[in-house]
Amino acid sequence: MSTNQTDLITSILSKSKTIAVVGLSSKTSRPSYGVSAYMQAHGYRIIPVNPREAGNIILGEHCYPDLITAAAEHRIDIVDCFRNAADIPPIVKEAIQIAVPYLWMQSGIVNTEAAAIAEAAGIRVVMDRCIKIEHLYRA
Repeated sequence: MSTNQTDLITSILSKSKTIAVVGLSSKTSRPSYGVSAYMQAHGYRIIPVNPREAGNIILGEHCYPDLITAAAEHRIDIVDCFRNAADIPPIVKEAIQIAVPYLWMQSGIVNTEAAAIAEAAGIRVVMDRCIKIEHLYRA
């Protein structure tokens, strides 16, 4: 069961400082870029994760090929997913390996099986919500 309840989302946003954004694109027209830029402007550290962009600088941060590599250099509070629902299970596997506390699937992304696996491993999950919109309502 996901943690889409308002009080839990507020708690996640207030406790977290670093967000690994899986699928972050350097293309400024992409939603992943706009949402990440907003969150960065509001005090969150953004860690780009995208194998196609690995080694590039996005929003002033080094982009990593995967969560494992990113977590070797950064403590990650939230894994924010800008990927298709079918692509979520491998992300969950990596999130479990790095013991991230929160997994966030952006608007339109729902994978209940992957969410159940994450939650069984102690990761709180938010699905089908935009982190930027949720922050706007709680800032």
